[in-house]
Amino acid sequence: MDQNKENVVEVIEPHLKLRIKKEVEGLQFIKNFRSATAEEWYVFLPGFKDPQTGGAAGKVIIHYNLYGNRDVFINTTIIFDARELYVSQLHPLVYALSDEIVNRLVGYADTLLSVHAGENSYQAEYKA
Repeated sequence: MDQNKENVVEVIEPHLKLRIKKEVEGLQFIKNFRSATAEEWYVFLPGFKDPQTGGAAGKVIIHYNLYGNRDVFINTTIIFDARELYVSQLHPLVYALSDEIVNRLVGYADTLLSVHAGENSYQAEYKA
């Protein structure tokens, strides 16, 4: 083990693990829009809703950046509208949901991800 690296141990409380499992298992999508280069999906979660409409907890925009076949990246943006997901203590839930969304909608393609969820916002890169 490299002595310059720290050991990172993430501890998730049991009640949060159960909530993550429930939300991931209940995760549903409806495609709202599709073009030759983009898709938009509404994300529905059992425990979260849009505060204004009472509908989808968020949306996913997938943009296919296909400028040749050598460096192909799929740009994915997840926007959570449910304000409860902005609470910093729910970061493990937001991360697990975002990871599951990318796996289901994008698969194992090279992906640049941007997640918008208040304090829980982050960016990531998935490399196949």
